[in-house]
Amino acid sequence: MQKIVIEKPYRFVPPHRGNWWPSFIQLFDLYGRWLKKTEGVESYELRHKERLRASLDAGHGVMLTPNHCRNADPLVLGWLAREVGTHVYAMASWHLFNQDWFTSWAIRKMGAFSVYREGVDRQAINTAIAVLERAERPLILFPEGAVSRTNDRLHALLDGVAFIARTAAKRRAKHTDGGKVMVHPVAIKYRFRGDIEDVTDEVLTDIEHRLSWQPQRHLSVHDRLVKTGRALLCLKEIEHFGAEQRGKFADRLNGLIDRLLQPLEEEWGGNALTGLAVPRVKALRMKLLPDMVNGDLSQDERDRRWKQLANMYLAQQVACYPSDYLATPTIERLLETLERFEEDLTDQARVHGNLHVVIDVGEAIEVDTHRDRKAEVDPLMARIEEDLQAGLDRLAAECTLYEQPAG
Repeated sequence: MQKIVIEKPYRFVPPHRGNWWPSFIQLFDLYGRWLKKTEGVESYELRHKERLRASLDAGHGVMLTPNHCRNADPLVLGWLAREVGTHVYAMASWHLFNQDWFTSWAIRKMGAFSVYREGVDRQAINTAIAVLERAERPLILFPEGAVSRTNDRLHALLDGVAFIARTAAKRRAKHTDGGKVMVHPVAIKYRFRGDIEDVTDEVLTDIEHRLSWQPQRHLSVHDRLVKTGRALLCLKEIEHFGAEQRGKFADRLNGLIDRLLQPLEEEWGGNALTGLAVPRVKALRMKLLPDMVNGDLSQDERDRRWKQLANMYLAQQVACYPSDYLATPTIERLLETLERFEEDLTDQARVHGNLHVVIDVGEAIEVDTHRDRKAEVDPLMARIEEDLQAGLDRLAAECTLYEQPAG
């Protein structure tokens, strides 16, 4: 399990508000160097950056709401900021400030401030609202709340994005300058320009050895990935159900998620739930963690809760595997699935390089100061999701389908 839960009292990390460091980072493209080394992102393409520039020139408070499919996403947006001629602020999970001193220092100098995902972080919310109200810089909020690892699909969006934007819009409406708050969905799409056969064989051979298999090189990349995925699912089903399950792949995935989460929901909330994994996991963490952070538990109880957190983490991992994702086997979807397999087994996926990222800025969405309470879904969140998914669909249509080599 990756270190995304921190067992110590939360302390808000404010943004660095100076311009010297972010200007220095932009001038020497330090995020570009870091992206190439640690994430394999070697080139980029910007589309419709004039939309963002127009909102800035008009003096509006600007929120950017990108999809979040890779750890590279925040730094990738540094290229957008540089070419538009601005700096940015970004809300970042507190665990990122607890990895190592350099990461904490660097992301803060680039404009990040912390948010505590396992509770209501009023300092982070108020900071975000103030940034938009004063139109200081564009504010980056990832509405999915976590890395999805599926570039072509969105996960559930968090309503807190709309609350922040609407509260800031109400405050700006009281100003005399006529400024508004605008939201720009930003579709981020990674294209792989390497040899999918080579990178797949290296990683899958290692995984197959873990499964005590001979390398399955007689299969195509697509079939080899599908076979490996079925084996990994069966292993988890045997671990948590005691036996391999039957039925449609989608039902088996949802069944495993419920098996992992429902006993915890009954213990901590009184009712077993169904539905999307990410908000369910977030709700559970908010109940488990306070006593752990305060140090009020015995060692046995701490160990028990860490096992429960591991099950939540696994449920969120399983949710990152759409059952039909490889029904359209693009090169990029094959690579993403490969990386997820390796990361889920080892907590780290190797860097393959040869990634080209497209950053497509969506049309500005003017934030209304009032919400239609009759609407079942927040209209602003619905519009962000619709525009963002439409942008991802357009970019996905440009990808190359995998073709099995002849012979």
